[in-house]
Amino acid sequence: MRYMLLIYGCEGPESEPISEAKREAVRDYFELLAKRGVLIAGEPLRAPEKARTVRVREGEALVTDGPFAETVEQLGGYFLLDCEDDDEAMELASRCPMAAEGSVEVRPILDLPYAVRAR
Repeated sequence: MRYMLLIYGCEGPESEPISEAKREAVRDYFELLAKRGVLIAGEPLRAPEKARTVRVREGEALVTDGPFAETVEQLGGYFLLDCEDDDEAMELASRCPMAAEGSVEVRPILDLPYAVRAR
């Protein structure tokens, strides 16, 4: 079953250098996921200030700069995993180094017959 791990609240300014220890922890996590054969994709997102939100109201597209939601914890990245079950997804989420400073939301992916799959 596929799961999206959504990483919240661990982003810093893009100009702020990432410590070598943090970079190594993330690299090790990618290696763990790849070794386990569950990694489909995973990437950090640019800063929330780079986001644009599109809403369509009465047929008109309205574009807002920045994130639409005003929250303390913004979405900072994701991992897309193919796990055996919920237990494996939760175990891997708990091993994510970003969970130590932010949070990791684990969301099962709804399989639809017409959805495009990367794999």
